[in-house]
Amino acid sequence: MELLGTVDWSCRIFSGGWVEGGGGSYPSVEPATGNPLGQVGAASAADVNRAVELARQGQRLWAGMSYQERAAVLRRAADLLEVHHGEIEDWSMREAGVPRYWAGVDGPAEELRQAASLASFPRGQVLPSTQPRLSFTRRIPVGVVGVIAPFNAPLMLAVRSLAPALAVGNAVVLKPDPRTAVCGGVLLARIFEEAGLPSDVLHVLPGGPDIGRQLVSHPDIPVIAFTGSAAAGRAVAELAAPLLKRVHLELGGNSALIVLEDADLEQAAVAGSVGSFMHAGQVCMASSRHIVAAPLVGDYTALLAERANELPVGDPFKADVAYGPLIDTAARDRVHQIVQDSVEAGARLVTGGTYDELFYRPTVLTDVPQTARAYQEEIFGPVAPIVGFGDLEEAARLAAGTEYGLSLSVITKDIMAGLKVAEQVPAGMVHINDQTITDEPIAPFGGVGLSGNGARIGGLETNLDAFTEMQWVTARARPGGYPF
Repeated sequence: MELLGTVDWSCRIFSGGWVEGGGGSYPSVEPATGNPLGQVGAASAADVNRAVELARQGQRLWAGMSYQERAAVLRRAADLLEVHHGEIEDWSMREAGVPRYWAGVDGPAEELRQAASLASFPRGQVLPSTQPRLSFTRRIPVGVVGVIAPFNAPLMLAVRSLAPALAVGNAVVLKPDPRTAVCGGVLLARIFEEAGLPSDVLHVLPGGPDIGRQLVSHPDIPVIAFTGSAAAGRAVAELAAPLLKRVHLELGGNSALIVLEDADLEQAAVAGSVGSFMHAGQVCMASSRHIVAAPLVGDYTALLAERANELPVGDPFKADVAYGPLIDTAARDRVHQIVQDSVEAGARLVTGGTYDELFYRPTVLTDVPQTARAYQEEIFGPVAPIVGFGDLEEAARLAAGTEYGLSLSVITKDIMAGLKVAEQVPAGMVHINDQTITDEPIAPFGGVGLSGNGARIGGLETNLDAFTEMQWVTARARPGGYPF
């Protein structure tokens, strides 16, 4: 049985069932071919208001259920992801243009199972008191959580916020990226519908920036979990600030992969290739700057370019490829402009720098000036800029020379030297002898600077902090003992 073949989801949003959205509908388009895949329902401002009110009502009942019941729904959702993995992966490859290895459901399913364990996670302490009373803390759900998810890993990046939010008793209003609203929204609605999530606890509202702004500014949504660019994250924070609203910002990166002089060059080039070219570089954790010991730069550049030239690029739905298309023409044109501007600034184009439709060839730049856009900005495309360094202090200074602070990798045979360099570079995540793109559901995820406001997801304690409020409670046998 197909998930989408059993309900009339076309031109509809999911809010108290499948209903027509006030924003009409628009086509879901396959970036690899430009072909339409279906009609997605679009939400309006009125739909947001209605969804929040329904979510508030549904949340009270959901929070009142036992932790076993909430955990069971999340586990069933994980099982359903695996049962329907073929349909889900096909939609991800076609609508989001992701390669097959990026479209798998194992990660989202594990996120759901970890969230299920969060439902029963201890959430309070008994406190000593100078008064004759019981004094303790407890964690209570915040109420309604707004989740705004991006296009590059639409299923995973929605699930990793909404699953723990649901586990601790919140309702969720999800706004998927409009370009990936089916694989990042409609399919999730169907999964939870089949898993038995009570009506009104989850709402899926595809739409543009206006719907995002409405969610962020709604007074009855106390927590926003946002994943996207630094510019958009700053706008979210500014919009939420007057309401003193809590925002969890998972933003971009300009992550460095440092290759020390003792590194195995073949292994380093493999790591660098994966770090820069996985999913066409459309990953916040991508290896955006390759900082290489000066004596190794020539050989490392040649090895990385050789690997880049061998990578198959094409339609991920038709063949196993290293990566597929960029998400749209605006993304492609921005990547190409960064490459051109960087070459004009003095960088040397070793390979790539060309495209066919939305398929951008793996690109290697060397002799990249620190003033070049490819060094300064998050590229979000399959581009590997290379710069050299003289000593460990310079390597650390170069790696730290960015406003971002998400992921850092150091390739070396001397692990302690790698850790010493890492200690000097602000980053939310550090990986020794690995590339920069890695995460696990049980590990905290987040960055500093323009990469976000720290780890707000990943791991039971982190997720508990993210989606609950701490409450102090006291209880006395009877009133009394007052000074007047």
